[in-house]
Amino acid sequence: MYAWEGFQDKAQGGDRGSTRMSALYTAGMGSFHLRVATSDDVAGIRGLIEASVRGLQAGDYSSAQIEGALATVFTIDSQLIADGTYFVALTEGGELAGCGGWSRRKTLYGGDHQVEKIAPELLDPAVDAAKIRAIFVHPKFARRGLGSLILAAAEEAAVAVGFRRLEMGSTLTGVALYTLKGYGEVERVSVPVGGGEEIEVVRMVKEA
Repeated sequence: MYAWEGFQDKAQGGDRGSTRMSALYTAGMGSFHLRVATSDDVAGIRGLIEASVRGLQAGDYSSAQIEGALATVFTIDSQLIADGTYFVALTEGGELAGCGGWSRRKTLYGGDHQVEKIAPELLDPAVDAAKIRAIFVHPKFARRGLGSLILAAAEEAAVAVGFRRLEMGSTLTGVALYTLKGYGEVERVSVPVGGGEEIEVVRMVKEA
């Protein structure tokens, strides 16, 4: 059962689709609590992503691919935090257990240090799909429904500002979960991560 608290305001002087989700979200599922991430969370998020990728994705990517991705595509996207569309999940004791969010911008995956060009242009909710972005769970808290909780928070926030379609660039590790949640595979793309390495990412879509 999810419980949300929040409010929306209009970004002054923004382009269409720039309605901004600002404020506080809380969610309860077992012992986890979700809130909007801030710049103070960056170091913790970085460590969580590294632990998640090394601990949970080794069955799908080689060590060289993982280390390359952690330096490029699996880095923090500071724009998500600035937009107020990225969440952190905490235990009752305050331990960082997961993170993830959504975006009203064209970039489908990646972070500040990705090899490919970032696409910061705003999307139009009337015709475009919101992007589900960068969901990671610490291995200590895997298989407890936390990924589903973060996904639900991201989906509901995107729908609240008018989006009716959702799109993501899933890792191979996440495909099974997202398929269960109603996403369909569109294509598989090879994403450069430096050092001559690439990782396969799966573009998936869903009607909200």
